Amino acid sequence: MDKILNPSEDNVIKQEREQAEKSFLYSKKVTCPVCGHTFNSPTVKSSAYRVTKKDSDFFIRYSLINPYFYDVWLCNSCGYAAMKRDFDSLRGGEIDQVKTSISSKWHARTYPDIYDVNIAIERYKLSLLNYVIINAKSSKKAINCLKLAWMYRLIDTPQASEMELKFLKQALDGLSDAYYSESFPLCGMDKYSVMYLIGELYRRTGHSEDSLIWFSNVITTPNVKVSLKELARDMKDLIKTEDKKADLLASDNVNNTSNENLVIPEKIKKSGLFSKFFK
Repeated sequence: MDKILNPSEDNVIKQEREQAEKSFLYSKKVTCPVCGHTFNSPTVKSSAYRVTKKDSDFFIRYSLINPYFYDVWLCNSCGYAAMKRDFDSLRGGEIDQVKTSISSKWHARTYPDIYDVNIAIERYKLSLLNYVIINAKSSKKAINCLKLAWMYRLIDTPQASEMELKFLKQALDGLSDAYYSESFPLCGMDKYSVMYLIGELYRRTGHSEDSLIWFSNVITTPNVKVSLKELARDMKDLIKTEDKKADLLASDNVNNTSNENLVIPEKIKKSGLFSKFFK
């Protein structure tokens, strides 16, 4: 029988976990490019990275501590926030936009030493707001949205799943625009990785036919890494399996319904030759 913890024991375990997480962090001194304020930002030590799993849309799951929680740098003095790889890349006009639209309305926030998923979501949203205000490249806004989707995935509730899907769609729109309008690499990804990711985001947002086109392009393009081609093949196979299940379900619904009251569920995705005639 599992031991039932009383509140004091539970608090002890929580404190021990927080102390362990603190040992995985160090303070990095950062200077804000907007207001010149210098602040310390908690940063995960490279030795603390422990990968447990990689999702098919490049989301990496960690065990000891989650580096995604600390990926946004925020100047509490003026409200400027961005993912750390972009933090110092502001131009003069963008600085003025942040001062006008963010800093003039900013109220300082207080964060604990250890960040959780809810704090991460808040900070990614602040980062996204800044990207929108300065009209950042589509790729930057897309990756910010993608990471927001990943954070909601960690919560694993129906409401969080809706938010995950919302930000996956935003990420797809941004990456699709960036693919045709920006130079590669995009946020550290080469052209073929972006092609695959667009295909996977189409799959996750329910657009299997579009997804198959992008996966096929990855598979048939020369000089693409073998591992990426294999991943694209795996996702194509998954789509085919899901479509077969959908076809079987549709067939069962037809067989179990009289002709008088025949209703084809709209959410069943048609596939194969006839899909072109029944949109």
